[in-house]
Amino acid sequence: MDDQELGFKAGDVIEVMDATNKEWWWGRILDSEGWFPASFVRLRVNQDEPMDDYPMKAEDGKEEDASTAARRYGVGQTSKDQMRTNVINEIISTERDYIKHLKDICEGYIKQCRKRADMFTEEQLKTIFGNIEDIYKCQKKFVKALEKKFNKDHPHLSEIGSCFLEYQTEFQIYSEYCNNHPNACMELSQLTKVNKYVYFFEACRLLQKMIDISLDGFLLTPVQKICKYPLQLAELLKYTNPQHRDFKDVEAALNAMKNVARLINERKRRLENIDKIAQWQSSIEDWEGEDVLVRSSELIYSGELTKISQPQAKTQQRMFFLFDHQLVCCKKDLLRRDILYYKSRINMDDMEIVDMDDGKDKDFNISVKNAFKLLCRDPEEVHLFCAKKPEQKQRWLKAFENERKQVQLDQETGMARLSHPTLPTNLPQQQVFMLAEPKRKPSNFWQNISRLTPFRK
Repeated sequence: MDDQELGFKAGDVIEVMDATNKEWWWGRILDSEGWFPASFVRLRVNQDEPMDDYPMKAEDGKEEDASTAARRYGVGQTSKDQMRTNVINEIISTERDYIKHLKDICEGYIKQCRKRADMFTEEQLKTIFGNIEDIYKCQKKFVKALEKKFNKDHPHLSEIGSCFLEYQTEFQIYSEYCNNHPNACMELSQLTKVNKYVYFFEACRLLQKMIDISLDGFLLTPVQKICKYPLQLAELLKYTNPQHRDFKDVEAALNAMKNVARLINERKRRLENIDKIAQWQSSIEDWEGEDVLVRSSELIYSGELTKISQPQAKTQQRMFFLFDHQLVCCKKDLLRRDILYYKSRINMDDMEIVDMDDGKDKDFNISVKNAFKLLCRDPEEVHLFCAKKPEQKQRWLKAFENERKQVQLDQETGMARLSHPTLPTNLPQQQVFMLAEPKRKPSNFWQNISRLTPFRK
């Protein structure tokens, strides 16, 4: 920070001393004063006090009652309406600024880069800029939809909630961009080690008359933007009366945009899992058949079970890995227990799980304990498994239930169409048992991103 900048944390209350500058305000926290970015804070108004007891300052400095203030704001307009006007104006204004920002990147950088085939391959440009051109096209349509719903004469009456509902599916294109962003940063980091790329990117920025920050700062903005929609809608809902015609749409839009953010976050987590699965498969000896990632992208559960095979009721100790759509069977090395050999796999899409009571099984003609079966519907095929303890059996039964739920959810959300990378080759032997999935902690992705900003004073 500069000496004259004011440091603050989430939840701090800042007394605004000077707000004449649109972007940077002068404020005070306890004994500290300094400049701070207006876009990082929200005006605090006391909504708990009744309007009749809340005097307001007129332009001449004298206090006026709520009814007089309402007339000054407009017919039937209250301070809450005025705050709703402020939020809507901010949404429209930031959207227009964002469109200009995307246009500058597409025309100021991408167009110029494409002219220099001697410096950039199309693959490099795809890595650096991702699908930002698709985002630009989507946002242009979205801002037009917002402007159609904007009531210029009485902004607080604007009904913009439906716009977010209409575009919630299209906003999922941010998933690809957010997942690619770390790769973009790495590619830029490599290129900017060479001076000619530094000079070229700076020339692009100057020609487009963009503010003085680096390209990686500009490219962070779409990631921040998709995070900001739920915050803006939460603020809009706060100042929308339940009787307002837009209330239900804003409420639904807030939930929809939270779901978009959650889906993007889940796709990011899934892509990270895909990389782990690829490394796991590369460590399995004697692998046969298609890669796990052709059909699966999530490890649901793993552990050791006794497999009983017909016709002689032969028993075998095996390690099993339950992914979405398939159960992979491996055998431990007799000497090195951290090495696994591929044995077989079962297609879970064709299977029915049957919980079995302890006692004699008529199909295999043996006594079993902590057992369950996988039955194939067509053709007839039976797999019998036994766990060492009852609680292990219950965990497996729950895992099979979760696998089916995961497959269904993936089909509903489009996650089943997630593109899978090529399996890496020549990887060193891995400690494969680390893949047994622990309880997942909530991802910090959005919280971390929301603390970043490309804009500086």
